[in-house]
Amino acid sequence: MDIRKAEVSRKTGETEIEICICLDGTGKCEADTGIGFFDHMLNSFARHGLFDLYVRVHGDLEVDSHHTIEDTGIVLGEAIKKALGDKKGIKRFGYFILPMDETLVLASLDLSGRPYLNFQIPLTVERVGTMDTEMVREFFYAISYSCGMNLHLKLMDGVNNHHIIEAAFKAFAKALDEAVSYDARITDVLSTKGSL
Repeated sequence: MDIRKAEVSRKTGETEIEICICLDGTGKCEADTGIGFFDHMLNSFARHGLFDLYVRVHGDLEVDSHHTIEDTGIVLGEAIKKALGDKKGIKRFGYFILPMDETLVLASLDLSGRPYLNFQIPLTVERVGTMDTEMVREFFYAISYSCGMNLHLKLMDGVNNHHIIEAAFKAFAKALDEAVSYDARITDVLSTKGSL
């Protein structure tokens, strides 16, 4: 099988973003968004999904973190979709229930081509570090819609917002790793329609 890798760049009046992802990586990551906690989450995503990820973002952080985080989600979703190609041979579905100390988060997804986000992760503080916590949902919304992914994230237990957010990123990574993995029994695409 060929190595599944993609590069996507996007420039607007609010952000300038360059992302490269390799779905068949080892978990190496270089992330520089200007938001320390967000960089930490992207590193966690890459490491636990075993994706190689390069992210460089120059955003209007003098305004707030909204455009930087949302647009990174858009570009990352596009890169994942591009790297997947025709999706032949992949499992398509993935799920993971991830524990992190007192926290338990469920992630389940379908690389169906049909975007949808069900986000049931209540957060109780405005920020973790310099990252606005309301942007966690916006990030996953952007990924799900630009990739064409049905994504469900649900908090099953937990009180510490740092743990909850980090568990969500790690659970998403593990679920995506499963969904993009190959199954030798799948010789085409896993769909009765013949395409995803």
